Amino acid sequence: MSKEFEIAREFEVDATPQEVWEAITTGTGGYLWPMEPPEPRTGGRGPFGSTVTAWDPPHRYTNRVENVEGITEQTANQLDYTIEPRDEGRRAWVRYVHSGIFVDDWDNQYDGAARHTDFYLHTLREYLVHFAPRPAAFATFDGPEESKAPDALVAVGRALGVGEEVAAGTRVTVRGPDAFDAVVDFRNPYFIGLRTDRGLTRFFGRNHWGYPVGVSLHDFTPGADVKECEAAWQSWLNEVFSRP
Repeated sequence: MSKEFEIAREFEVDATPQEVWEAITTGTGGYLWPMEPPEPRTGGRGPFGSTVTAWDPPHRYTNRVENVEGITEQTANQLDYTIEPRDEGRRAWVRYVHSGIFVDDWDNQYDGAARHTDFYLHTLREYLVHFAPRPAAFATFDGPEESKAPDALVAVGRALGVGEEVAAGTRVTVRGPDAFDAVVDFRNPYFIGLRTDRGLTRFFGRNHWGYPVGVSLHDFTPGADVKECEAAWQSWLNEVFSRP
């Protein structure tokens, strides 16, 4: 049964309104995934076939699409950003509203979208504070079918050395494809976020909504070979779920 939804969030960040604007329009690979930049005008073409319905840099940007291509659970999707200066323009206040229509499995879709929103916006703040405006080499991939299990993200956290008892803000030695030091910048039962000097590594517990665990890499090292990193992490993730 079709039903409208709205997910609204507000936050302040140690970045200027212009820096926020650039991140959400041309720097999406730094915190989300690379997207086609919107045409800089009202009525222009936005990502995924959307239409730009508001364009007032660096204060307001909205895009909307009907009959979302490739997504059977949704018939409308709108993203709206409002940005205002704080502290004489040295910081920014941001209001983000994601709305539209879900047509199937509404409660599950809404819960997943709402929780992903919190993680993505946290990653946006991490990008703005620690890495912007550096471009990102980006990769994303899923675990095997076994990573749909109810305790899949628990298994990933344990394998990383970032169990459920590890709080956000903790510095750890991560046991990934190679051992490396990182700050756990986000940790809850649904997501794990790691930050190093070179980038952000994100683990998505999509098993909670019936999908495989996902991983995204945002590498800000000049000339980074993200495909090599992707292959190493994919092999590691597959190995986690091949263990008895």
